[in-house]
Amino acid sequence: MPHSVTHLDSPPRKIENGADYIESLRGRGLDVWLFGEKVQEPVDHPLIRPSINAIARTYDLAVENPEMASVVSPFTGERVSRFLHVCTSARDLVSQNKMQRRLGQLTGTCFQRCVGMDAFNALYSVTFDIDQAGDTAYHERLRAFLTHMHAGNFVVGGAMTDVKGDRGQPPHAQADPDMFVHVTRRTPEGVYITGAKAHQTGCVNSHWMLVMPTMRLGPDDADYAIVGAVPVDAPGITYIYGRQSCDTRAAEGSGIDAGNAQYAGQEAMVIFEDVFIPNDLIFMDGETDFAASLVQRFTAYHRRSYVCKSGVGDVLIGAAAQVAEYNGADKASHVKDKLVEMTHLNETIYGTGIAASYQGFATDSGAWICDDMLANVCKHHVTKLPYELGRLSQDLAGGLVATMPSEKDLNHPEIGRLLEKYLKGRADFSTEERVRILRLIENMTLGRNAVGYLTESMHGAGSPQAQRIEIGRAMQLEYKKRLARALAGIDPELRDDEDDLVDEMSGYFERVFRLPAAGN
Repeated sequence: MPHSVTHLDSPPRKIENGADYIESLRGRGLDVWLFGEKVQEPVDHPLIRPSINAIARTYDLAVENPEMASVVSPFTGERVSRFLHVCTSARDLVSQNKMQRRLGQLTGTCFQRCVGMDAFNALYSVTFDIDQAGDTAYHERLRAFLTHMHAGNFVVGGAMTDVKGDRGQPPHAQADPDMFVHVTRRTPEGVYITGAKAHQTGCVNSHWMLVMPTMRLGPDDADYAIVGAVPVDAPGITYIYGRQSCDTRAAEGSGIDAGNAQYAGQEAMVIFEDVFIPNDLIFMDGETDFAASLVQRFTAYHRRSYVCKSGVGDVLIGAAAQVAEYNGADKASHVKDKLVEMTHLNETIYGTGIAASYQGFATDSGAWICDDMLANVCKHHVTKLPYELGRLSQDLAGGLVATMPSEKDLNHPEIGRLLEKYLKGRADFSTEERVRILRLIENMTLGRNAVGYLTESMHGAGSPQAQRIEIGRAMQLEYKKRLARALAGIDPELRDDEDDLVDEMSGYFERVFRLPAAGN
């Protein structure tokens, strides 16, 4: 039977594994559209099912390796997915990254759960700060919501990216006010929201969504400063599924041409038309001063979460090495050098992301947040390096990666024997093995999973300029000029007074130079 997730007043049945998760998505009556037609049951749709399988894998990893992919919930005392955990140490942050890399290796695609994880980690400290500044109860509401999510071991999606309309105007000045999600009316029981969120990863596959503002807001944007939780099957929500390159191959019943037939990512546009959020699921309402800190903390978490691309990169490096072996070129020095370069680039992504987590620090709420500078450096690498890994993999694969005949041709009784003969590489490997690896490289660099590995790497969690802005804000030029003046003899009396640096640089000195505490 489907899980009931629309109310917090009844204990839900807990999802234990991937099979439970898939069953929990059935019969929800979501308003999902794809190719101009309403999808009757997303679980059984051939284009959607691979993305569901990817999330199911997160549950199964938690069963196979509970220390890596699950935690003991502080709210229920039972093990739940690590994707639902609020980090309270640097160890927690690092453990998230290790799980993310592993899942990238296991699925070769986006497994769609990082946005929600990073959203409520950011909200945990921001709601605490709002309550400390005023007479609100957002933090306790969030804790109650998280308790329910842990009880059911649910998937929580994050809905942040508004469609934005005229980028030169703030939300309140848009010609159409619905270009940013906003409150349209209020009742004693709660609020109604209208607008749309674009590029929403895994939204159809989630149980709940956290709706959040997408940018810094001014005093006139109060109706846009709304944060709340909504079940994905709430009345008034429409999902329009996004197309992906080569996506219809999944509907052909092909085990080869799809490249990665089992797993894929998912994005959709989510349209809210007078969707109700009850008061107990509202975690910000009009506090525009805190929108900036919410966005900044979310992006800090989410940009270092892109270490998942290093796990996907591991698969692509393996595919490139394998096709070189199938081609009989694996001993060539330039091939070895290209594989070394791919590994170097891939580990750069992982190294900066996990360093951001290791350098995490506590907020007043008790939740830990990663280092903002290194998180932005990680994501900025991600906007570039996967493209180079993709280029090198295509270089090693050869032109067949884009010109190969179809699986139907391979299996045809007349022409199949010709392709079996002429698509052969080394004699000790089968033609089918070579074809399958070529299709995987195509899938990851040109096809369906290139959405998550390349384009999402560019624009997810903010496009490249967004990271450059944050790096510029955090680069501490005044401090670095002081260091240079001292060594150059311009200001020889200048000394590093640690207390002064803590005040002047908002804890920069402490975060960079402190040693990790025991247990963190």
